[in-house]
Amino acid sequence: MPVYQAPLRDYQFILDEMLHIYQQDALKGFDEIDPDLVDAILQGMADFSTEVMLPLNSVGDLQGCKLVDGKVITPEGFDNAYWQFVDNGWPTLTCDPEYGGQGLPEVVGIFATEIQTATNMAFAMYPGLTHGAYAAIHAHGSDALKQKYLSKLVSGEWTGTMNLTESHAGTDLALLRTKAVPVSEGVFAITGEKIFISSGDHQLTDNIVHLVLARLPDAPEGVKGISLFAVPKVLVNNDGSLGAPNTLYASGLEHKMGIHGNSTCVMVFEGALGELVGEPHQGLRAMFTMMNQARLGVGVQGLGVSEIAYQNALAYAKDRLQSRALSGAKSPEKAADPIL
Repeated sequence: MPVYQAPLRDYQFILDEMLHIYQQDALKGFDEIDPDLVDAILQGMADFSTEVMLPLNSVGDLQGCKLVDGKVITPEGFDNAYWQFVDNGWPTLTCDPEYGGQGLPEVVGIFATEIQTATNMAFAMYPGLTHGAYAAIHAHGSDALKQKYLSKLVSGEWTGTMNLTESHAGTDLALLRTKAVPVSEGVFAITGEKIFISSGDHQLTDNIVHLVLARLPDAPEGVKGISLFAVPKVLVNNDGSLGAPNTLYASGLEHKMGIHGNSTCVMVFEGALGELVGEPHQGLRAMFTMMNQARLGVGVQGLGVSEIAYQNALAYAKDRLQSRALSGAKSPEKAADPIL
């Protein structure tokens, strides 16, 4: 199994000596942190990731997700690890305390995310997408929508996704065809197909909140006619309890070179009921709140994966024996020198 040691000293240097986050007490959330607290949080994340997430990385890659009888099943051990993650409170770190979050600065969460993605990027994408959905609803949703979804997304009891891409359009969202038709006050029927939906379906949680881009009947052409909708896998009753399954499903799993432990799905919406997030025809603006979270996440993923790759390449170079160093034997007591 690969080795990993979270670069905690690097984090301490960046946070304290470069960013001076402990002197930024005028900023929301920064007035409640100190070096001991942040060090304890990141050490705890490092312990959890190396002990629980890292051993599942190869399991996820080898087993992958499976579509069984119309339902997606994650690799062995992912469900237990996910609920340990939730029970330890990790999804709540940087979320609004009004909805059960800890209110810590996002910069602290970024380092925690790097540790997660270094040890198991496929696993980390489930809470990662959820945090993006939380951010979009928190910034653009109505009070009623926030009350319905945010506490469950913050706690990790439910997960979230973003549904943008369609097979004929790729990244050209001006061409999307998914439709939203009003059915009652504030409720719309969403019909269409989306592809490459990370964490699109799974058995980890009882509900998944899909953020879906679609067009209203009176929508203008192009990106100025796109609206955003919160479409749950399972409908939510007025008292917050779960109701009937919504009319949406994963019709297939995308084939990928890696991150097989994350369920990247083709999602089909057949008149699925959803609610507007933000204003009509302003969906792209609302979705970009989530997209910008995802962009930060992808950058951190690259950093995390490169860190663990470096650490294991270095360990291998110190251990692998082959030939002698050109400047003379470095380990004369051995049959050859380490390739380092």
